[in-house]
Amino acid sequence: MNPENYPRRILLCVAGLSPQIVTETLYALTVIGEPRFVPTEIHLLTTAEGAERARLTLLSDEPGWLQRLRQDHGLPEIRFTLDTIHILRAADGRLLNDIRDVADNEAIADTITAMVRELTADPDSAVHASIAGGRKTMGFYLGYALSLLGRPQDRLSHVLVSSRYESNPDFFYPTPQERVIYTADKQPLDASAATVVLADIPFVRLRDGLQEALLTPGASFSAVVAQAQRNLAAPRLTLDFVNCRVRCGETELTLPPVNFACYAWLARRALAGQPGICRNRISAAETAEFLAEYQALHGELDQDIDRVRLALNSGMEPDYFDGRLAGVRKVLVRALGKTGAQPYLIHSDKKRPLSRYTLMLEPGQIRFEAIVDTQ
Repeated sequence: MNPENYPRRILLCVAGLSPQIVTETLYALTVIGEPRFVPTEIHLLTTAEGAERARLTLLSDEPGWLQRLRQDHGLPEIRFTLDTIHILRAADGRLLNDIRDVADNEAIADTITAMVRELTADPDSAVHASIAGGRKTMGFYLGYALSLLGRPQDRLSHVLVSSRYESNPDFFYPTPQERVIYTADKQPLDASAATVVLADIPFVRLRDGLQEALLTPGASFSAVVAQAQRNLAAPRLTLDFVNCRVRCGETELTLPPVNFACYAWLARRALAGQPGICRNRISAAETAEFLAEYQALHGELDQDIDRVRLALNSGMEPDYFDGRLAGVRKVLVRALGKTGAQPYLIHSDKKRPLSRYTLMLEPGQIRFEAIVDTQ
C-alpha cells in the first residue's frame, strides 16, 4: 500500500526549539526517500516558543527555509501555515513553553492523540509521523498514538543527521550547492556535505481493536490505551440473564432479549462442549433449546414469548438465525472494535454447505452469573 497514492499526504512532526526537524524530514522524504513521499500538507506540534521559531525560520520571506527547500529540489506547493502549527497547551488552557510536570505530560498526550485521531479519520489521507523533534515524551506519545490509531498506509520515522550538523541552528537540510555555516566554536562547515538518513520505525497497529467511541473526538490518551490493554487480555465471557448484559473481559454491553437468548444458547452449547449449529438444518430440539433460553428471560406468561414462538412455528429458518447473529456481531464490534470482538463472535467452520456456527471460547472462559453494577 503506497502512501504516495493517497490524495492527502500529511507530514506530522513534533518539535521543541529546533524547527529544522521539519525541513530535515521533508528533505529525507522527498529527495532521498524510498519510496518517495511528497506531502500535500505539514502539521507541527510544538511549544509556544517552538511555534515562534518555526514561523521565523520556516515561514518568513527571509530566511524562509521551507520555500528554499522547495525551490532547491523542485517540490510542489505544500500547505504549511500558521494554522497547521499547533501549540501545545496545559490542562488549564495556557500555552506551554516547556513540559515540566505530570499534568503537562497528560495534556500533551491527549493533544497529540486528538491530532493523530483527526488526521487518520480521513480515508483519503496517509500520515507520515516523525518523532525526531521535541522532548522525548513528545516523540513517545506521537509514536504510541500512531500505534493505537494508525492505518496500513501510515508510517513512523526518525531522521538522523551527521553529528557535526546535528543541532546546528544554521543547518536546515543539505543544500544542492556549497553553503558555509559555522559550528559553535566558529569552525566552518559545508551544508551541502551533510548526511541525512531517514530511519523507518515499524510499529504494531492496534486501531482495529478499538471500540468506535475511541475513534471519535473526546477520548483521552489514557482511555484509548486502557481499551487496547483490555483487548490484549485473555478473553473471558460472563452472561447475566437478569439484565441481558454481557461482559467481554472488562467491557460490559447490553443485547436485545432475543439476541441475548441466541448468544446465551450458543454460549451454553460451547460451555457443554456441544457441536455448533448448522444454520441450514436447525433441528426441532435445537430450536427448543433457543426457546428455553428466551423463556428464561421473560417467563411463560410474557406476551413476547408467543411472538417468538409464532416466528419459529415451522422451525428456525436460516434468515432468522442469521439476523440474530448479525445483531450480536454489530453490538460486539461497536463495543470492542473489529479485533477485540473476534474471540467473542460466533464463527463458522466454513464447511459448506453444512457449516456449523459456534462460540470459539473454551468452557473455562464462559460463565453465567449476575453482573454486579459497579457504577
